[in-house]
Amino acid sequence: MTDPLDPQARPQVLSLGSINADFQVRVERRPQLSETLVASDFLRLSGGKAANVAFLACKLGVEARLFAHAGADDLAAQALTPLRATGVDLSGVRQVAGANTGVAMIMVPPDAKKGIVMAVNANDAWSDEDAAGVEQAISTAPAGSVLAVDCEIPVFVAERALRAARRRGLKTILDPSPADRVTDAVLEASDMVIPDSGEAQALTGIECKDPQAAMKAGERLRERGAVIACIKLPDGGCVVVGEGRRAWIPAVPVQVTDTTGAGDAFAGALAVAVLERRSCLEAARFAVAASHLAVTGYGSQPAFPGREEIEQMEQRLCVRTDVEPQA
Repeated sequence: MTDPLDPQARPQVLSLGSINADFQVRVERRPQLSETLVASDFLRLSGGKAANVAFLACKLGVEARLFAHAGADDLAAQALTPLRATGVDLSGVRQVAGANTGVAMIMVPPDAKKGIVMAVNANDAWSDEDAAGVEQAISTAPAGSVLAVDCEIPVFVAERALRAARRRGLKTILDPSPADRVTDAVLEASDMVIPDSGEAQALTGIECKDPQAAMKAGERLRERGAVIACIKLPDGGCVVVGEGRRAWIPAVPVQVTDTTGAGDAFAGALAVAVLERRSCLEAARFAVAASHLAVTGYGSQPAFPGREEIEQMEQRLCVRTDVEPQA
């Protein structure tokens, strides 16, 4: 067995956060109050932010290890089987006795802007001992690994993991969702924070209605401790603030089928690009390309693109550095 502290050990994407069993349907429109609406195209999938990040990292040829909690129930197989088949290291996943696997119920209307109702279930069933186990795993992770964390788990777990990664010298990426769980301690331990426009507004009070406003929000996040802020814009573009530069990666037209998992595709591709030591702007462009492609298919993991597709999409994207934040 390879010693993880061996300098020759391959770096990994370490993904900490939620894992769910997804139940997804198409609807002709959003239901009205008290209405029963007939849906179509029922899918049972593996999902959850951390699970999706690990899945895409493996699909892109990078070793990925998932730290998450599933239930000791019949839904665990739905959540775990596609990850195992893709090659995700599930040794950091615990099936919690007496708990149900997290469930996400997803409705996708014709405009592709999904609505999600989630039962967190086992995702919130973490103890101090569990958190200590994640810290230990991070402290012995291969050099050059990248930790990606979301906030669909208790915040104390995220804080301890991020601090452990800092001590180990690993780069960290924070998906601050849901925003109401984000603390200053979490932000201060993050190298890159990647909110969408709504989360950025919740964290900064700034409405990210255009790239200039998003840059201002990015500066506010840096004031709160983040090293680099990547604000994901509603149209699929992204603003990057940090490392002495500000940039905007505008969206390009794609046929949008389903926005489920687009943010997770961004996070997974970003983690891979950071692991591969791309610059922050190159990594952000790679992530934007991945999220563009993820919305063109139905579902999350089934719609995630391969490396060749992402690299082709990258060629369509530009990086603009001529946009300044609002005063």
